[in-house]
This record gives sequence, structure tokens and C-alpha cells, in this order.
Amino acid sequence: MSQLDRSVIESIVRQIVLSQTGQAPARSAPSAAPSEPAKPNLVVSISARHCHLTDEHVEVLFGPGAKLIPEKPLYQDGFYAAEQTVMVVGPRRRMLPTVRVLGPTRPASQVELAFTDAISLGIDAPVRHSGNIKGTPGCVLVGPKGVVELSEGVIRAARHVHMSNKHAEFYGVKNKDSMKLRIESPQCTVVFEDLLVRADATSKLEVHIDTDEGNACYLDGATKVELLKQDGGCGCKH
Repeated sequence: MSQLDRSVIESIVRQIVLSQTGQAPARSAPSAAPSEPAKPNLVVSISARHCHLTDEHVEVLFGPGAKLIPEKPLYQDGFYAAEQTVMVVGPRRRMLPTVRVLGPTRPASQVELAFTDAISLGIDAPVRHSGNIKGTPGCVLVGPKGVVELSEGVIRAARHVHMSNKHAEFYGVKNKDSMKLRIESPQCTVVFEDLLVRADATSKLEVHIDTDEGNACYLDGATKVELLKQDGGCGCKH
């Protein structure tokens, strides 16, 4: 008969002593199962027609020394809908009488429209990402104190998704990648492709689509929204 190892004997004795004193032997706590990352709160917003202005154009349109006056904060921190609106005039005097100005001001003035807005104005506005206005059509902006003629700057804003770097890691994407948005509603299910990823350190998770796209998918009645990688698979890291 082989001899028991001393450590085994000590363990047996310890268990006998503990059982006689009514104490349960100590056990190591089971290791916690790795938890899945919390699913981010996805917000899908309809970006209605609006314009961005330079400091100079704010003063021309609303008077010397004028500043944009925040009226309503937007979902992204630091951005807001201003009290001010402008009239946007296209060819042959077609116009949109009250287009909201968004703040803060920018280095270049820009008007963002939906496809039907552009048709209404008689402007062939290209689909561009915000800020990419080189070679785009212009228009006339009319304010209570003056007029600005833009030689370029009218676009149909390309759909996109803002997110933090942590969100990008969760979905397995990076800044300037493309994603898909799937929207289920009682009347139809729509998948929008080619959402530009705008990832940085602080942005909240938010998709921007225009009014035409929001109406097409019946966003107000949506029962489910999903953000997917462009290759068709869910980007979530499960």
C-alpha cells in the first residue's frame, strides 16, 4: 500500500475537525462568467432641412453683432437648434420660407436638404457628407437684416452614424467605415446601406437620416432598429 502524501492527510484531518465543530470547509468562489458588453442605446433621428452659417453670415443676415441664440439642444452635446431661421431661395425664385439654423457656427455656410426639398427649390443637390461642399450648387439666403448669396453649399446630407470609440469597438467598426441600418415597422421593413461611421472620443450613438428616408421607413412607427456591419453581419461583440 502506497503512503498517502502528507498534504492529503492534513486535508482529511482538517475536514474531520471542521465537520465536528459544525463549520463548513472553505471553498474557493467560482469565477464569474464573462459578461456580454451592454448593448448601446441606439437613437435614430430625422434630420430635417437646416443650414449652418459662418459668423460673418450670421451678422449679415441678422444684423451687426448678432449671435446665434440656442433654442433647443440637439442630441449631440454642444449642438443646438437656434431661434433664427432663414429663407432659402433657389432658381426662378422658388423658396423655402423658414429653414432652421443650427449651431454652433462653422467655417463655411451650408444648406442641407432632403431630395424633395431640393426638387421644390429647383436645385440638383448632390448627396454629400457634411462639410464636403466643393463644386455643389449655391442658393440665396434671406434674413431679417440682409441677404447672402452662396456660390456653393447646397447638399443632400448623406446618411451617417455618430458614435464614440467604445461604440465603434462594440460594433467592430472604425471611423469612416460603412454600416447598415435595419428598421422594422408595421407597414414595411427597410434597410439603409452606406451609413458613414463618424467615431470619436465623445459622440453619442445616433443615426441621422433625412425626412424622405424617415417617411419611407415609417420611422415614427418603428418596432425595431438595428445597426449592422456593411458586410451584413451584426457588428456586436457577443
